[in-house]
Amino acid sequence: MNEILEFLQQNAPFYIATLDGDRPKVRPFGFVMEHEGKLWFCTSNQKQIYRQLQENPYFELSTVSPERVWIRVRGKAVFKSTPALKEKALEAAPLLKKIYSVDDTIFELFYLDEGEAAFCSMTAEPRSVKL
Repeated sequence: MNEILEFLQQNAPFYIATLDGDRPKVRPFGFVMEHEGKLWFCTSNQKQIYRQLQENPYFELSTVSPERVWIRVRGKAVFKSTPALKEKALEAAPLLKKIYSVDDTIFELFYLDEGEAAFCSMTAEPRSVKL
């Protein structure tokens, strides 16, 4: 878990892919945190990604390091936006305070469930990790 979290944090932005109907949609993300052994992300419930994950909660994300090692992480988004979790996210990423607050009704958090990750490169065999 820590290896994946650190890789994402050190190689932001990472790109999250969802489905918009039957078409893929990819966008950059920069926030990820660990809480109770899960990877957490945030968004606004006014954005397309929120609607897309409500319709189909499965997503995949990817990013690459300067050393050309990349990661793919996939799983299911489970939304849970309590004031305590919002506070933890705002503490973990103070830049979020420019966009959201604990009392904000559009600030949504979701964690990765049923997660799998794969580390890949052009020179080594892929390595899979269950989350």
